[in-house]
Amino acid sequence: MPDVQALTGAALAHIKADEFMPDEERGHAESAVREDESEALAYLVDPTDLVAEIPGVELAQASWSSEPVEYDPESMEWDLDEEDGDFDEEPDNA
Repeated sequence: MPDVQALTGAALAHIKADEFMPDEERGHAESAVREDESEALAYLVDPTDLVAEIPGVELAQASWSSEPVEYDPESMEWDLDEEDGDFDEEPDNA
């Protein structure tokens, strides 16, 4: 699966380029990334960067979990233009 290989390769390159990571941690990180693509994603996305530009928000804690899913373009779950739970619902004007 080329996408998983690209993700893993990018994460391994990121780990290798981290000059502040201790060697012992680097070995553990590389092993984790090779075994689980969710670990690879976690090494590529910094949660602090996701909220750093939002005024008044300070990241206190972050954790990751993921699972593989099948993409179904016909499913409403994949409609990125809709807000969660707002699938073509009419507003309640009562």
